Amino acid sequence: MKKWLKLSTWVRLVSRTFTYLRAPDIPLREKALLLVPAALYWVLPDVLPYVPVDDLAVTLLLSNWFLHRIESKFPHKSKE
Repeated sequence: MKKWLKLSTWVRLVSRTFTYLRAPDIPLREKALLLVPAALYWVLPDVLPYVPVDDLAVTLLLSNWFLHRIESKFPHKSKE
């Protein structure tokens, strides 16, 4: 739990996420699994009015899930 409270953990998460989003060998449909839900959550906040979670927190949770998914499907990319 302590590692999730460190700013460096979040900076590394965001950095790795953007690296994978820019990678040309990762299919667009994989990238859309992060981008579409995050964009919808930011644009349509009234869809889930009773969920008291900040937009940034949801985006970071989606990014974490996205990284685990990409690194398990494309293990050669995580070593670069």
